[in-house]
Amino acid sequence: MGSLAEVLAVAFGIGYALLAVRRNRWAWVFGALSSALLAWLAARSGLPLQSGLQTLYVGMAVYGFWQWSQPSSPQDGVSMIRRWPFFWHVSIAILILLVAIFLAPWLAVSTAGSWPRLDAAVTCASLLVTWMTTRSVLENWLYWLVVNAASMFLYGAQGLWFVVGLYAVYFVIAVIGWREWLARYRLDQSRKL
Repeated sequence: MGSLAEVLAVAFGIGYALLAVRRNRWAWVFGALSSALLAWLAARSGLPLQSGLQTLYVGMAVYGFWQWSQPSSPQDGVSMIRRWPFFWHVSIAILILLVAIFLAPWLAVSTAGSWPRLDAAVTCASLLVTWMTTRSVLENWLYWLVVNAASMFLYGAQGLWFVVGLYAVYFVIAVIGWREWLARYRLDQSRKL
């Protein structure tokens, strides 16, 4: 059975993801609460980069709340959904891989962390994808599919099954988010014509 902290982190996290799909700025408040609890759980479980990542998410939540409070059009109250060129995505993938390769040996030696390569890659990717979400970049949902799958493995290896369940729900919500944001993006593009 999961701890109260796990259960609350899951509840707040699901609230975050569902509100993010709807592009509601209050998503970031729920995200901050979930991340604070997950930082504590990850630290206790030998995942130092995941703990640090969750702590950074709290700060990103403040930025996300502010960013989504800046309307770009009177109709939606949040910034317009945008897309990034394919070349940027290739560059991002290479950058994440290089940073993870560089961080993993240090992480393995200095923290005795579990799964240092995967932990480093998930941490790097998660930071980038969170920033993409705050900026309303459509492809963030595709990245989240990969990050959520890797996170399920990481937390499952540590026996945090409620957190694994949270990332499984995040995975499903990422599919829904992609479909919702893509439809909204297409609608916004058709209005420009």
